[in-house]
Amino acid sequence: MRIIFMGTPEFAVPSLEALLHSGHEVVGVVTQPDRPKGRGQAVVASPIKQLAESQGIPIIQPEKMKSPELLQSLAAWHPDVIAVTAFGRILPKSILDLPPGGCVNVHGSLLPRYRGAAPIQWSLMNGDRETGITTMLMDEGMDTGAMLLQRVMPIEPEDTAAELGQRLAKIGGELLIETLKGLTEKTVFPQEQDHSKATNAPLLTKAAGLIHWTQPARDIVNRIRGLSPWPGCYTFLQDQRLVIWKAKEEARGGEQTAELVPGTILEANKYEIRVYTGDGVLRVTEVQPANKKRMPVEQFLQGRSIPRGEVFASELPPTSLPALG
Repeated sequence: MRIIFMGTPEFAVPSLEALLHSGHEVVGVVTQPDRPKGRGQAVVASPIKQLAESQGIPIIQPEKMKSPELLQSLAAWHPDVIAVTAFGRILPKSILDLPPGGCVNVHGSLLPRYRGAAPIQWSLMNGDRETGITTMLMDEGMDTGAMLLQRVMPIEPEDTAAELGQRLAKIGGELLIETLKGLTEKTVFPQEQDHSKATNAPLLTKAAGLIHWTQPARDIVNRIRGLSPWPGCYTFLQDQRLVIWKAKEEARGGEQTAELVPGTILEANKYEIRVYTGDGVLRVTEVQPANKKRMPVEQFLQGRSIPRGEVFASELPPTSLPALG
């Protein structure tokens, strides 16, 4: 088949790579415009653009999805199917209706759970034990189209969004090729979602990373995992911002701490910082001070003394934290 591929971030790369090795013809790639990135705000091409350029594939980077010029350019490629993985833009009906085989989307959850921009992050923050990939025929809604294939994958206890995303991306590429094969051979058929079971996975902001110590230790650990590498979970120590990259919930038992304020530091030793939370104790093992690199707690505490009773603070009120989906 003649296929247009739409995608932008690293998560989409295995899908495009799978198409390039599938025997289908990728006639063009659509990706988001180059954006400033990092502290230096240097303009950087998306991972999909870099891959497409290396393969000599024509590229379009539209600012507006409803422009007549974009539709004309896509139509000139005469696609049989448009394949979409993490493109990051809503497709108008004019584009959805363009290819005779429809627009096939690779989504990082087991739909109808976690419709939206951040399904991997929200599955981790909610403490789920499994997730997966769904391929579907796109419609005008947000991930509401008829499902084609699904593949389930377990979530490991220490998975971060980056690690889980890498594994799901690989499965996404495999399932995309399997889906296209099934559609061609008429062995895969669309199945409507059960909309009554739908949950949302809205776009995340930096504010989502603020740790509220009144939450249970387990919920804080899940949030740290879900927001790694972006935006990262952070707190404040002596008015200094501190990102917490790795932490574990401490096994129950030990000292009585009911009289303490959540966020109180119980101990700062060579290997960890033990923090009292709304329910249980958190053992912090890797942090990042402002304007410095990630480091183990051992390095962070060199030349620094944190007395028992010091408190990690939340600058914003709990109402600013997005509710779990």
